[in-house]
Amino acid sequence: MQTRQTGVIASLLLIIILVCAFAPGLVFAEKLEVKEGEVLVITVSGIINPVSAEFIHKSLEKASNVKAAALVIELDTPGGLDTSMRSIVKDIMAAGIPVIVYVAPPGARAASAGVFITLAAHVAAMAPGTNIGAAHPVSIGGKMDNVLSQKAANDAAAYIKSIAEQRGRNVAWAQDAVRQSASITENDALKNNVVDLVAKDVNSLLKAVNGRTVNVAGVDKRIETENAIVVKEQMGLRLKILNLISDPSVAYILMLLGFYGLFFELTNPGVLLPGIIGAISLVLAFYAFQTLPVNYAGLLLIIIAIGLFLLEVKVTSYGLLTVSGIVSLTLGSLMLFESPMPFLRVSLSIIIPAALITAFFFVITFRLVYKAHKRKHATGSEALVGLEGTAKSDVGPQGGMVQVHGEFWSAYSDASIVKDEKVTVEAVSGLKLRVKKK
Repeated sequence: MQTRQTGVIASLLLIIILVCAFAPGLVFAEKLEVKEGEVLVITVSGIINPVSAEFIHKSLEKASNVKAAALVIELDTPGGLDTSMRSIVKDIMAAGIPVIVYVAPPGARAASAGVFITLAAHVAAMAPGTNIGAAHPVSIGGKMDNVLSQKAANDAAAYIKSIAEQRGRNVAWAQDAVRQSASITENDALKNNVVDLVAKDVNSLLKAVNGRTVNVAGVDKRIETENAIVVKEQMGLRLKILNLISDPSVAYILMLLGFYGLFFELTNPGVLLPGIIGAISLVLAFYAFQTLPVNYAGLLLIIIAIGLFLLEVKVTSYGLLTVSGIVSLTLGSLMLFESPMPFLRVSLSIIIPAALITAFFFVITFRLVYKAHKRKHATGSEALVGLEGTAKSDVGPQGGMVQVHGEFWSAYSDASIVKDEKVTVEAVSGLKLRVKKK
């Protein structure tokens, strides 16, 4: 009962801490509102996934509703999911205001999916020291055979050709970026009509695009950004959290934490806090798995590894089960996210420590729990089982008296026991002992 109360108190404290930590950002954060004629600037950095697609969609919707002068997307991405990229491209193509994609800051890149997004913009710009290209499609779920690879390349090439033609950009280079993974710097991109201009910062960009005429939803529209107020908006807390857990390494760690928490709760019913954290971690991990190239054979190997760690406690294998569990966990972790793209895999620097820590956690924790269940009772009538005593009268099926632990007890035995013989307690039934001859 005390353990359960402690678990409830700990859970409530955790909730209070989380509310205190996040409430200021939710309640007291300044609410930025873009107005007509202003420029909304957002930053998209990292993998193109459903979270970044939602962020761009909502920002574009917000800017369009108030008739903002333009939406500027500061882009830095190694690529991402084809479905999310196409969703973003469709939103930009159908936008009711000018959309400017600006590959920035210096050192940034627009690779793979980023190429499509940049070419789809009404104005494409790059900062000094950036690059664009390498848009050849790859399967995030593993290798494709030659036929599938050719089909994917043809589909992507046709898609980027239509985008480049509609925006009046270099069609030949766009197709090379898909078929040959061509990649160029910002200066070469400007010379080859891949982007419209190079600007050192957002202010320089807005001055350069002012007065340009672009086709917005079939209508020629003049960009008016001279002296326009710039409103910079970041991802909200919800999208930041979802974007964080969509990282393969974070999703992997959340999955392991989920297993830890549920295991601890099942072996210590009523503690609550580990079970709550474990359940939440698993739900978040499986959310992330929806946006990642999960190989379920790898997930199965991880579950098998946990089973091997538990068996090590009960089966005398001289460490063989633990070693097998570590191997299974390591192989499963390597296979869990099967992709040729490094940013969609978990690195060995995380997998190896995680495998060793998991083995240590399950073996040590389960051994302690197992010993606790096997330990003799120290109090109560159950503590009498196994103790030795002396028969103070003849004892048989009809009954008799014995002395155990300095106390006299009514007792019975399946076999006859003579007075003063040594006995051992087999069981306790109410206030009567069942004994046997020692």
